[in-house]
Amino acid sequence: MHTRRTPRTVSRSGGAHRRARSGARTAAGLLATAALLVSACSSGSPTTSAATAATAASAATAEPAALAALPQSVPAALSAYYRQKPAWRGCGVQGFECATVKAPLDYTEPSAGDVRLAVTRKKATGPGERLGSLLVNPGGPGGSAIGYVQTYAGVGYPAEVRARYDMVAVDPRGVARSEPVECLDGPEMDRHTQTDTTPDDGKETDGLVGAYRTFAEGCGADAPRLLRHVSTVEAARDMDIVRAALGDEKLNFVGASYGTFLGATYAGLFPKRAGRLVLDGAMDPSLPARRLNLEQTAGFETAFRSFARDCVRQPDCPLGGAGASPGQVGENLKAFFEKLDARPVPTGDPDGRRLTESLATTGVIAAMYDEGAWQQLREALTSAMKENDGSGLLVLSDSYYERDADGGYSNLMFANAAVNCLDLPPAFDTPDEVRRALPAFEKASPVFGEGLAWAALNCAYWPVHATGEPHRIEAKGAAPIVVVGTTRDPATPYRWAEALAGQLSSARLLTYEGDGHTAYGRGSSCVDSTINAYLLRGTPPQDGKRCS
Repeated sequence: MHTRRTPRTVSRSGGAHRRARSGARTAAGLLATAALLVSACSSGSPTTSAATAATAASAATAEPAALAALPQSVPAALSAYYRQKPAWRGCGVQGFECATVKAPLDYTEPSAGDVRLAVTRKKATGPGERLGSLLVNPGGPGGSAIGYVQTYAGVGYPAEVRARYDMVAVDPRGVARSEPVECLDGPEMDRHTQTDTTPDDGKETDGLVGAYRTFAEGCGADAPRLLRHVSTVEAARDMDIVRAALGDEKLNFVGASYGTFLGATYAGLFPKRAGRLVLDGAMDPSLPARRLNLEQTAGFETAFRSFARDCVRQPDCPLGGAGASPGQVGENLKAFFEKLDARPVPTGDPDGRRLTESLATTGVIAAMYDEGAWQQLREALTSAMKENDGSGLLVLSDSYYERDADGGYSNLMFANAAVNCLDLPPAFDTPDEVRRALPAFEKASPVFGEGLAWAALNCAYWPVHATGEPHRIEAKGAAPIVVVGTTRDPATPYRWAEALAGQLSSARLLTYEGDGHTAYGRGSSCVDSTINAYLLRGTPPQDGKRCS
């Protein structure tokens, strides 16, 4: 969804509004999270053939079943959860209140215990009639919705939206403030993020497998019961309890990246309770993990080629001069990665970390989420390639992993793996399966394909079996749902938005022709005004509307 952001595996799409740095992580986080990838290559891109081949292969398989809606009435065993009245209190962030809402750990056995969900809200400021609550999720899986709303959405969303809606966020179960899954401590994560994910021989392959096993064992030891109950379906059911606790008849929701999967799942389970839903940077729930990873790999290649075309037009591009093709730029970057594989470069890090191939790759991938980071990436690459200083790329990598200056990590990558590995069966079960798939991944992306293929192995060693399967989401009977896709989105390829819009019975597809991950709040007045009109007046765009 890495998404925002995955440690050595790609996450379910990465998160929203990368500039807020609060939750994206879908893609390529690399080594410890689950996986999800995208395709949607631009027309004429060398990766188009790979995506086309993947599409043809999937067409030969049976269409996955649609997610079934739950009964409209609340089951008696859940009635106490739906009758909760949150005890709101100040929480140290100006204008925000916080509370805790309980949900059953296991919806099939509600008496088996609770999970405590952290919720925050900032009440509508007026003027104008209050429209209810607007829940926001920035993606991941694993991104803190509370952190995102309190640092960005609660003050950065359009004033007219904040005037009419209570801005609300709930950290999904297992994430941040909601009983977070923990797997490794800071030094252990440092070692994990430096693991070689392009193994050259059996010894390095064993090292990578060992890293995945250690990560999985750490997660299993920390939360053996919770780990079985952090699926997207369960998180979506939790949102319905939160909706009831807030006193809203319908759920209004803006989800980015993995948040689109969460929002679409809610609509599929509770179509009559779905209010105004915006799904920005959409995921396709009908794809199996390997296909997701392959398509996301192609998505990062599409984004990198856009960066490459821009880079060679700049006087400070370290990967090629004017006239260099995106392919040549990619070859130069790949050669640099291979040098780092043999000899990491210094970073000046107080903990002694050097810039390895894996950290450098993560740093480059992090910059693909937002074209506003391209200059920073050029400068970081120049320092590493020409001055033997890897500090700039390390900063980018650390931001992706949410590593702080004291060497601690948020639980983003832990939750990312926990959700992804529960939602879908593993992309690969053995290293041999990865090796056989390498040609397809390297065709999809000559730069990132090898590393992203190996990153998709992590769920093979997860301590609990997946409970989810690929499925379509139709949400028959739901009000109009706005699905947003960006044509050169690296983490959630545009084809995914087309696919989700094609599944949802009431979808309106809004296309942003541009770069970066997600579209709302990233500079397009066309996108922003269209979504604002929908949120404020309930007026969805014409299906197929395009913005630039």
